[in-house]
Amino acid sequence: MAGQHPEKDDPETRTDETRKLPDSEVEREALRLAETTDVSQNQAKELIRKHGKNSAEAEKEARNFKAEG
Repeated sequence: MAGQHPEKDDPETRTDETRKLPDSEVEREALRLAETTDVSQNQAKELIRKHGKNSAEAEKEARNFKAEG
């Protein structure tokens, strides 16, 4: 059955369910993101949970989030 859903294997198209991180890693990444982009730590946690380990996407959205606010 492998290969029927290649999007599940592609990190760019994985769903949130397949990108879940351990809480400790979410906390660590959220702190780093909050410090580097000036969003709140809660906002950073939401972005990390949404984008998983794709830190470039999380940072991009955080910068857009900051610019809009």
